[in-house]
Amino acid sequence: MKKQPTHAAQIPNPALNPFRKLVGEWKTVGTHPALPGKQLTGYSSFNWMEGGAFLIWHSEMDEEGFPNGIAIFGSDDATNKWFMLYFDERKVSRMYEVSLQNNVLSWWRDAPDFSQRYIWTFTDDDNTMISKGELSKNGTSWEADLEQVFTRVM
Repeated sequence: MKKQPTHAAQIPNPALNPFRKLVGEWKTVGTHPALPGKQLTGYSSFNWMEGGAFLIWHSEMDEEGFPNGIAIFGSDDATNKWFMLYFDERKVSRMYEVSLQNNVLSWWRDAPDFSQRYIWTFTDDDNTMISKGELSKNGTSWEADLEQVFTRVM
């Protein structure tokens, strides 16, 4: 087996330090307006990649029709902004802007035909996240999207 060389940039990105509270494994329970009264379960994990240069999020949903996805969090030191690149099994690829302030993680995407915004609120000493999502298909009116509770398992 060929060993991967260590790259000098495989070091912690100081701009992502506030995201350390996400690192770990989480079970999820949620609801979606498309399936009223149905409880949706799943699993998420957040791990450092490339020595901490980026944070990767793997999300799985147990309900058919809800995609499993991968997202990578990064930063732009010139603008002091964070972003998230997302991809899922439907071959959907999106870029979101990200904010983390006062125990609230927000991520959003503004696009003419499909915008989304999510707010995750940390509680229980950062061992629980309450997530509320919204979407807009016309750029003006918003409707409920996936809501989840993340509970840390590791």
